[in-house]
Amino acid sequence: MAEQLPPLPPSGRLLPAASVMLTTIMAIMDMTIVNVTLPHMMGALGATADQVTWVLTAYIVAEAVTIPLTGWLAGRFGRRRVMLFGIAGFVVASAACGLSESLSQMVIFRLIQGVAGAPLIPLSQGVLVTLFPQEQRGKAMAIWGIGVMLGPILGPTVGGLVTEHLDWRWVFYINLPVGLLNLAMVARSIRETPRQAAGTDWFGALMMIVGIGSLQTVLDRGNQEGWLDSDFILLLSLVAVSGLALFVWRGLTAKRPIVDLRLFADRNLALASTLMLVFGLALFGTIAIQPLLMERLLGYPVETTGLVMAPRGFGAAFGMLVVARLSGKVDPRWIIATGMVLAGSATWMMSWYSLDIGPGWLIWPGVLQGVGMGSIFVTLSTLAYATLLSSQTDAGAGLYNLSRSIGSSIGVSIAATWYSRFGQADWNRLGGHIDPFNPALHHWLQAQGLTLDSPLAPELLANELSRQSSMLAFTQVFGMIALSFVLMAPLLLLLKPRGRS
Repeated sequence: MAEQLPPLPPSGRLLPAASVMLTTIMAIMDMTIVNVTLPHMMGALGATADQVTWVLTAYIVAEAVTIPLTGWLAGRFGRRRVMLFGIAGFVVASAACGLSESLSQMVIFRLIQGVAGAPLIPLSQGVLVTLFPQEQRGKAMAIWGIGVMLGPILGPTVGGLVTEHLDWRWVFYINLPVGLLNLAMVARSIRETPRQAAGTDWFGALMMIVGIGSLQTVLDRGNQEGWLDSDFILLLSLVAVSGLALFVWRGLTAKRPIVDLRLFADRNLALASTLMLVFGLALFGTIAIQPLLMERLLGYPVETTGLVMAPRGFGAAFGMLVVARLSGKVDPRWIIATGMVLAGSATWMMSWYSLDIGPGWLIWPGVLQGVGMGSIFVTLSTLAYATLLSSQTDAGAGLYNLSRSIGSSIGVSIAATWYSRFGQADWNRLGGHIDPFNPALHHWLQAQGLTLDSPLAPELLANELSRQSSMLAFTQVFGMIALSFVLMAPLLLLLKPRGRS
């Protein structure tokens, strides 16, 4: 077992906390900041709309495959060394992405960026868990959570502003000054952990890479490829199931596995990881489709869309700060339950949207949802490590953050699939009411100054049918996401409040 580092005095925690918060924001933001630049990349890299999405897939897959190795890397090389190497690699890969002249170069450098950045997120969380005493873990997770919640929310905003006023390549170049500053802060403030002998189960590592990599690719590409109607997705699904089954078997039976899945015997870590998976689904599912609603149906420019979505991040920060003050005074399960009610209610309000809503209707449910999600996130992260040994923190953080990563991919994938399927069903259902004997049809055409025989009538009808069916699809997806908060609730009863055995 690794020797536990002596605690730092309160005055010595400020710089390490700021360092890991900056690390988290930098790594997380790159998951979403690139989204708004894809149309601009297409021309520069000579890629089609379908091909350019591999820029996103490469980063997501590389991150998911590397996150579970966090505990092994920290044990073998030391937490500080891994963080410094990860930040340096992230900065170099970011510069290379900005200089890329072809899609293949971009995908390769995004893979490297994902591999370098993946351990930074769980290690940052691990630093804060060991930096603060247990009674102040809520404060620590609030600091870390602000970075995790603000990153994906502010990513499209920053990406839109940079692309609009500079150039899409600056989405990557801005990581250079931030990363170099972060490198100096981590080098100055983060203490090295003792190195320890770590198992090297290369077969288990290979199965993990194959299984998780295939799963993430299926989730990211499935909707575009038509799911199991595609031979590519079908083959990858079989590879994912086989690889994951062998990885789990090795993780549970090997004497010194590269990823110790036996940590899930800790009930809090297992349940918190499960809840985080569903939470990631809800958070990223909402973030993925709301910009589409604003840009495609409401006609908002990219910059305005980012500004409208940004208050959700400030709501999340407010929720986290409140929870940090309540930590240790209120049963954490009640805090999570309250967060579920707030976030679920706000998401349900989004299912009332129509084509006539103004920015206020987009902002306030988002703020309320952010407060609820911030409350859930901080408290859940605190409970996940409440019953783990200090030496298990980095490995536990890797598994916990893998759940967040896979949950976010599932959320984006499911939201996109639901939107596509609901939209088609609603198009067919509403289209069935367009018939020459329907008085409402003639009334609508008359309001447009047209008749059924007018040349423009079919085009306007098709456009309105598409708008209305898309709006209905969005509201149905929001309703399903709201339901996910209800499904999370029963698991709260199984969590152990902090401090109980």
